[in-house]
Amino acid sequence: MSSLLQQARRRKPVRLIQDETGADTGKGELARTIGLAQLSMFGIGATIGTGIFIILSQAVPVAGPATLISFVVAGIVAGLTAICYAELAGAVPVSGSSYSYTYATLGEMPAVAVGACLLLEYGVSAAAVSVGWSQYLNQLLDNLFSVRIPDALSQAPEQGGIINLPAVVLVCLCGVLLVRGASESAKINAIMVGIKLGILALFVVVGIAGWNTDHFADFAPFGFSGIMSAAGIIFFSYIGLDAVSTAGEEVKNPRRNLPLAILISLVAVTGVYIAVVAVAIGAQPADQFQDQEAGLAAILENVTGSSWPGTVLAAGAVVSIFSVTLVVIYGQTRILFAMSRDGMIPKVFHKVNPRTLTPIPNTIIVCAVISVLAGFIPINFLAEMTSIGTLVAFLVVSIGVMVLRRIAPDLKRSFKVPGYPVTPILSIIGCIWIIKDLRPVTVYVFLVWVAIALGWYLAYGRSHSYLEKADAAGTNAKDEL
Repeated sequence: MSSLLQQARRRKPVRLIQDETGADTGKGELARTIGLAQLSMFGIGATIGTGIFIILSQAVPVAGPATLISFVVAGIVAGLTAICYAELAGAVPVSGSSYSYTYATLGEMPAVAVGACLLLEYGVSAAAVSVGWSQYLNQLLDNLFSVRIPDALSQAPEQGGIINLPAVVLVCLCGVLLVRGASESAKINAIMVGIKLGILALFVVVGIAGWNTDHFADFAPFGFSGIMSAAGIIFFSYIGLDAVSTAGEEVKNPRRNLPLAILISLVAVTGVYIAVVAVAIGAQPADQFQDQEAGLAAILENVTGSSWPGTVLAAGAVVSIFSVTLVVIYGQTRILFAMSRDGMIPKVFHKVNPRTLTPIPNTIIVCAVISVLAGFIPINFLAEMTSIGTLVAFLVVSIGVMVLRRIAPDLKRSFKVPGYPVTPILSIIGCIWIIKDLRPVTVYVFLVWVAIALGWYLAYGRSHSYLEKADAAGTNAKDEL
């Protein structure tokens, strides 16, 4: 039997990961049905919508017009990390994303800690964007039919309601679609992303008519710390760059398509974000963003003096935030699938339906938990908790690139990080820089969460680990990369 230290540090051989997932043979447990275009839409779909449609009301009051710089800062850090993801995704194409990358580079216990981060990154962000969807649905109903869902049924208890019912309904609808199959989900997501990009283009074209340079006069009222604090809040809007890698076992030609899709998503997302944020702040004074629901729709209504642009944008937001929620929940289920296969969590998360080739029990459990979060927790806390989970996962991936270069220099890599090792080091520094400006309560809750995850590993994961059982049987005496 292995000692606790040996168990905590043991790495999962990359060769074993490749064999399990059929990276080169195409014979994995899940069906490979997703092409490059659909995969790129996964990344764009999981990202655009989260930050643009719902987060400005949280970020602008913290940084003022300098929120534009906050988006640039978050985008640079996310971009550096995305490049690191692209290398690991091409070398280790697996559904587990940064959890699996950590398992292959840093060891079993760190992998479980990163898995806990991913539960925040995906599960909590799905709840956060579901809450945002509820806001835009109310705006759309008000514009079309002059009715609104009562606060009791559309707000969390802390905000004076009983339950955010629309958010719960959205999560359940996504669950139904995901149960049907990854290919069907990818096709529907691609359609919704097309609608989303068209709606945001409309916002830029119409909203720029209300541009007022005076709105940028007091550019950074809260200084550099305000810019960085807003960057921390915003950062969860870049989760889609990670979501691409969760599809590693359902992608055609993963070594080529995973890195390409990550880079395509990065360029598209950053360009759209900067354009929309600049127009939004140019068209509306910073002090009006505070607690503003369905903010982009409201901005267009104020610019045009008419309800139709806001109605169109609210309708587009209802569709596009649906796509964000869909992809993020998908990513969560695939990460749990990989963790269950490794023995870190119960086997129920690894069960695949023989007809649809999807992890149905896994999907049902995930949707049930996210529904509770979406129904009862306010959006501001959800956004920050997602940010810190994303930042830590990104940080570990950047470290993982350097570790894998050292321990497996001859490993087949379809993409290599340019400017190595400066790029991953800058990514690490950027992540730490943003983390330090998050609210103390966010950091404390995160640390408690990770401690709980490590306690779970000690009580369950290390004894149920696939590698532990293989080691006990004498079949995995050493790591072979």
